Amino acid sequence: MIERLRGVLRRLDPRSRRERAERVGLLVDGPNVLREEFDVDLDDVRAAGLEEGTLVATRLYLDEHATPGLIQAAEARGFEVVITSGDVDVKLAIDATELVYTDAVDVLAVVSRDTDFKPVLEKAAKRGVRTLAVAPGSYGRSDALRNAAQDAITLDE
Repeated sequence: MIERLRGVLRRLDPRSRRERAERVGLLVDGPNVLREEFDVDLDDVRAAGLEEGTLVATRLYLDEHATPGLIQAAEARGFEVVITSGDVDVKLAIDATELVYTDAVDVLAVVSRDTDFKPVLEKAAKRGVRTLAVAPGSYGRSDALRNAAQDAITLDE
């Protein structure tokens, strides 16, 4: 217990974060994660990404039905909001693949409960990018996505 607390304190220390050179792409599947039953706080999502290194891409993917209040709240928390009229999953997967294949990230963190992102995480790992599956809660966790990633976080734990 004490060792776990020390690890948390080290991650919160700003000097530790600056010393770590890992570039993190944090991509959030908004329609899949931002649901009333999960009660996800975007500040917690961002903090989970920051624990892994420096955020170089912090994106929240939403469909055309997103409310202006949600968009404004996400932008206020440092997220680049990507609105798509098509399938959010496709846009997120394409962007994730681009980040991996252009060597823009060392860590790819996908916040979702959708198993559609399993191939993205597998390809990223094959390219030497560390992968992280972030679930909105234990109820919303995808075991397939969690098993495809090298690391996993559940936000309510």
